Amino acid sequence: MNGLSLTDLTWAVPLPVVLPLAAAGLALVLWRNARAQGVISVVALTLVLLTSVALLVAADDGPLVLDVGSWAAPVGIDLVADRLSTLMLTVSSAVTLCVLLYSLAQGLADDNAETPVAIFHPTYLVLTAGVSNAFLTGDLFNLFVGFEMLLVASYVLLTLGGTGERIRAGTIYVVVSLLSSVLFLLAVALVYAATGTVNMAQLAYRLGEIDPGVAFALQLLLLLAFGIKAAVFPLFAWLPDSYPTAPAPVTAVFAGLLTKVGVYAIIRTQTLLFPDGRADDLLMAVALATMVVGILGAVAQNDVKRMISFTLVSHIGYMIFGVALSSEAGLAAAVFYVAHHITVQTTLFLVVGLMERRGGSTSLDALGGLARLAPLLAVMFFLPAMNLAGIPPLSGFLGKAGLVQAGVDVGTPWAYALVAGAVVTSLLTLYAIVKAWNKAFWQAPPTQERDVVLPRGMVGSAAALVGAGVALTVVAGPLYDYTERAAATLRDREQYVAAVLPDGRGAGRSAEAAEEAQREGGTDVVEDGGDLDDGVGRDDRTGPGSEGSP
Repeated sequence: MNGLSLTDLTWAVPLPVVLPLAAAGLALVLWRNARAQGVISVVALTLVLLTSVALLVAADDGPLVLDVGSWAAPVGIDLVADRLSTLMLTVSSAVTLCVLLYSLAQGLADDNAETPVAIFHPTYLVLTAGVSNAFLTGDLFNLFVGFEMLLVASYVLLTLGGTGERIRAGTIYVVVSLLSSVLFLLAVALVYAATGTVNMAQLAYRLGEIDPGVAFALQLLLLLAFGIKAAVFPLFAWLPDSYPTAPAPVTAVFAGLLTKVGVYAIIRTQTLLFPDGRADDLLMAVALATMVVGILGAVAQNDVKRMISFTLVSHIGYMIFGVALSSEAGLAAAVFYVAHHITVQTTLFLVVGLMERRGGSTSLDALGGLARLAPLLAVMFFLPAMNLAGIPPLSGFLGKAGLVQAGVDVGTPWAYALVAGAVVTSLLTLYAIVKAWNKAFWQAPPTQERDVVLPRGMVGSAAALVGAGVALTVVAGPLYDYTERAAATLRDREQYVAAVLPDGRGAGRSAEAAEEAQREGGTDVVEDGGDLDDGVGRDDRTGPGSEGSP
C-alpha cells in the first residue's frame, strides 16, 4: 500500500480497531474532564460507524485484506474485511454508539454515581476495539487477543459502582470467562502444534491434511471455548446471574455484542476451518436444547431483566441452528438473525432500564400502570418485544422464517426437530413477552406512583435503536440479499483464501520486500495452494517445521 485511495479502502480496514484504542488513551489522559471524555468517545465511535458502513459497501465486491506492519501471511497478522465481518462491524458500531449516548445521558442524570466517567469511557472504548478486532482478524491467535481485550474491559464495566451484588456477579463472570480463555488458548496452541500455523486462510488447507481424529478433537475444543462465550446450553448458567446486576447501558451492550462475538467465531471457524460437517449433529442438539431450555427459563421468571436475559440465551439457539444446517440458506438466515438480534436485544435492555427508572423496579409484581404513566415507553417496549417474538412482518419473523425454510429444505430428522423447536420457542417467547407487557404496563400499580421524569437523552437513544429495529424490517429485502451473498462467500472458501494468500504472498515477507524481489527478476515466494476440498497441491516447503513454515 503506497498511499491512500478513495476507491481502494484497504487502508481503512484497521480503523475500527485503531480509532477506539487511540480514543481510549486520550480519554484516560483527560480523566479529570468528563465532558471532554464524552466528546472523544462520541466522535471516535461515530467515525468507527462511518468507516464500517464504507467497508460494508466496499467488501461487497470482495474481501479487503490488510497486512499489519506490511508483513504478509502467515507470519504477519492479517485483518480481513469480508461481507460477514463488515456487516457485524456496522451493526455493532451503531449499537455501541447508541448505548454510549444513552450512558452519557444516564451519567448526567445520576451525576455519574452508577458509571464513574474516568473509568467508563476508556474501558468502553477498549471493549469496542476488542469487538472490532475479533470481527476483522484473519489470525486465530489474534482472535484470542480480541476476546481478551473485550473480556478484560467487560470485567471492569460489569462491576462499576462496586456494589456487593455486582462484585459477586462479576466474580462468576470472571471465573467462567477465564476458563473459556484457557480452553481457547489451549486450542490455539494445539492447532499450531498440529499444523504449524494459526493463520486461518492457511489453516483452511492444513487442517484437511492432518489426522481426521486430531482435527475433530481440535474442532470440539474450539467449539467448547466459543460455546461458553456464546452462552449455549449447557454452558449458559453464568449469564442470567451476571447481566441483570450491571447498569442498564452495560447490560445492553453485553447482551447485544459479547455473546454474538462467540457466535461469530463459531460461524467463521465452522465454515472456513471445519466445513466437513462432522460436528453438525452435535450443534443441532446444542441448538435445540439452547432454544428450549432458555425459553423455559424465561417463562418462569418474574423479573423482566432476568426474563430478557433468558430470552437472550434462548435465541442464541436460532443462530446455532442456522450454522448446524451447513447449507447456504441456513447460513444466510443465521447471519440475518444475528444482525437482527444484536439490535433488538440491545434495545430491550435499554428500554427495560427506562422501565426500572420510571417504575422503581424490574419485578413484574412491583410494576404496573406504565402504559398510562409513560405511553411512549409502552410503544418503545412493544415494538422490539414483538420483533423478538417474531410477529410478522417484523425482521424477527423474517429471520425465523428463513431458518425454518432452510431446516425443511435439509429435511433430516434433526432438522425437523429443530424446526419444531424453533416454532415452540417462538410461541413461548411471545407468551413471556405478553406476560411482561400486561403486568408492567396494564395492571394496576401495586404501590404509590413515582413522579419521575425520564431524561430525554436516554429516551432518545433508546428510541433511535427502536427505530433501527423497525428499519431492519423496512430494508429486510436488501439486507437478506446481502446475507445470502455473505453466506455464499462463507461457503466458497477459495475466495477468502485467495484474498489472504494470493500469488506472491504466503512467505511472510513484507510487501516491500516482495516487490523488490520481483523487480530483481526472481522470487522465492512460498505459498499454499491446491484444492481446498482435498488439500492437494500445497508446496512441501510450507509444511510444519520446514524452511517456509512460520
